[in-house]
Amino acid sequence: MLDIKWIRQHQETIQEVADWKGIDVSIPDLIAWDEQRRRLLQEAETLRNARNDLSQQISGLIREGKRDAAAEIKERAKENNRRLEELSSLLAEAERHYRRLMLLVPNCVSPDTPVGRSDADNVVVRTVGSPPCFDFEPKDHAALGEMHGIVDIARGVKVAGARNYFLVGSGFSLHRAVQQLALDLLASRGFTAMEVPLLVREDALTNAGFFPLGQDQTFELAADRKWLVGTSEVPLISYYGNEVVDVRHPMKLAAVSNCFRREIGSAGKDVRGLYRVHQFAKVEQVIVCANDPELSERLLQQITQNAEDLLQLLELPYRVVAVCTGDMSQKTYKQYDIETWMPSRQAYGETHSSSNLHDFQARRSNIKYRDENGELRFCHTLNNTAVATPRILIPLLEVHQRQDGSIHIPQALRKYMGGMKELTLP
Repeated sequence: MLDIKWIRQHQETIQEVADWKGIDVSIPDLIAWDEQRRRLLQEAETLRNARNDLSQQISGLIREGKRDAAAEIKERAKENNRRLEELSSLLAEAERHYRRLMLLVPNCVSPDTPVGRSDADNVVVRTVGSPPCFDFEPKDHAALGEMHGIVDIARGVKVAGARNYFLVGSGFSLHRAVQQLALDLLASRGFTAMEVPLLVREDALTNAGFFPLGQDQTFELAADRKWLVGTSEVPLISYYGNEVVDVRHPMKLAAVSNCFRREIGSAGKDVRGLYRVHQFAKVEQVIVCANDPELSERLLQQITQNAEDLLQLLELPYRVVAVCTGDMSQKTYKQYDIETWMPSRQAYGETHSSSNLHDFQARRSNIKYRDENGELRFCHTLNNTAVATPRILIPLLEVHQRQDGSIHIPQALRKYMGGMKELTLP
């Protein structure tokens, strides 16, 4: 959410960003409802003051025994109250339209964000490592998982429907190993790990910037009027909602959690294997810091580097891309995606995302701090996927496969795998 005063002064800019991001919102309509809302508020305040004045006049006239004059004033007071009731209804309507449109207004984008329509327009920032050259016909992760008995998609579909799976034995161990490696890495860099709720109220998703636009991607438990989160970013941000916090040092939070996503609109896309599934797990980084663009930019580079360092520990080739306007979410000011090489796709596939939101999310969540002058200001917030699994298992299995069907286990994972150096066929 942006400051309405700022929006009034930059209407064309905000409308342009909304169009870039593909968000159907009319900034002129928002301004019109805001003007009506403020006009009605002013009129209501004037009438309330008049009501108080009329009440005092009536009391004075009654004390003086001037009942006829008091009766005349009472009629004026009744008319005043009738108008206040009308204004209350009109104001409620204006507030409803104003809030609906405000929740659709996008965050601005950084000056160095590429302008584009889709992920095809994202710009490669750097490439690290080289895709493997196999001297045999490599298998995809689904086939490898089936051969080793560690990924069972057929039974996942049988039990839960499309885009579901079981991880078995060493598949489960790899899944947990990459999570623990990520948590240990983040702990060494000052992050506090948290266990978080996965079932949250609607306002938590709205305040974190995932609703209303992402509502169709989220699973609802209608009977409880709660929602399953698609990332622990939601509860981590909501943890500090409506609070004044101490950000003399940036607050660095991490959580490992299951995540749920409906994948509406992705029918026919990435249907084979583990790339696009309904249930997955992420180790998420979230930072809450002072309202300082230079500081939050440095922190964005740091959390992106944390994810890169993890991929290097996993011995996987990847690239970092600057996400363009058309591929950005409503709430994002600046974003990098990290794409890891996936041999079965003969392409890089997104495995991580890193975002700076400036104060957009903190405004919606009402997270403030006191600056050096004692003034209350909204914080900046950032987030990054340290690792998402089972998607990371796609390159982990495919890149590290060998001709005999065995799979190399990177050195950094072995201590979490009981010292296992490779997966061999049963």
